[in-house]
Amino acid sequence: MDAASTLDNTGKPLLDSTDIEATPFHYGAGHVRPNHAVDPGLVYPMDQHDYLNFLCAVGYSKKVIKKSFGQTYDCPRSVSVANLNYPTITVPNFSGNATVARRVKNVGYPSTYSATIKAPTGVSITVKPKTLKFTKKGQELKYKLVFAAKTRHLLRDYSFGYLVWSDGSHNVRSPIAVKPKSSRTY
Repeated sequence: MDAASTLDNTGKPLLDSTDIEATPFHYGAGHVRPNHAVDPGLVYPMDQHDYLNFLCAVGYSKKVIKKSFGQTYDCPRSVSVANLNYPTITVPNFSGNATVARRVKNVGYPSTYSATIKAPTGVSITVKPKTLKFTKKGQELKYKLVFAAKTRHLLRDYSFGYLVWSDGSHNVRSPIAVKPKSSRTY
């Protein structure tokens, strides 16, 4: 059961506005399937600090954050957009190696989820751990994705893949986007 689909109602890949096959930048995780979305299995929880850290990572000043949110927020010394606890996983300045962390929350019955990866072109990805065992509703578990360049030359633009956590009933899909830091070799 997928809460979103990257296929249209005829089973073909989604297209963009120019009738070219769409990418995750066009559709995110896909078109919502409301009947499945009411029982997603897992969610990526976020709180106010996650959003504030995102603003820090993209360069918002303390002054702008205070004006926008009505409160002072001290940005952490080091924060990365790549580690925003969001279902889409993006590594925008891939230099040959990267590690991205996420946490998921079980919103269903106790279950064990296994990971399946389709890595972007030229990249290998290891999931740690490969299985997540949830013993109760509301439990949160963490995982990491370890990225490594498989070839000396990566594509010059974004390359896409995905991660799927499945317990046999639920398929929780996260798009993955990787772009090399520059056109140099690794």
